[in-house]
Formats: sequence, C-alpha cells, structure tokens
Amino acid sequence: MAATTATLNVKGMSCNHCVNTIEKALKELKGVQTVNVDLKGNKVTVSFDETVVGLEIVKEAIEEAGYDVA
Repeated sequence: MAATTATLNVKGMSCNHCVNTIEKALKELKGVQTVNVDLKGNKVTVSFDETVVGLEIVKEAIEEAGYDVA
C-alpha cells in the first residue's frame, strides 16, 4: 500500500487545541496513516492511502473541524 503525502495550508489554527482537533478529525478517516500539524507554519502534512481516501475528503474533514484549507 503506497502512501500519498500532501501538505496543506490551513488557516485559523491558533493553539494546541486546534492541533488536537485537526489530528483527531484526520485520524478518524479510514486510510489516513500519519498527520503532522505545524501550528507556526499553518500547515498540515498528511499521509494517506489514495485507494481508500482522497485528498478532497481530507480537506473536507479539516474544513468540517472549523478551519480553512487554502
């Protein structure tokens, strides 16, 4: 199973609660393998199996958690 890694610019993150919220939302998605939230850089790097979950679903999960994906 080959993983795809994407780094997304995410607006609206300001604290560790934001980090935890995004990590939890993404880790609940089937196919997501790793999540790394860079609070200072306003970036989220996620590795996932594209045969299970697509990038659009990853973006939607972040937006549903209350953040903007640029």
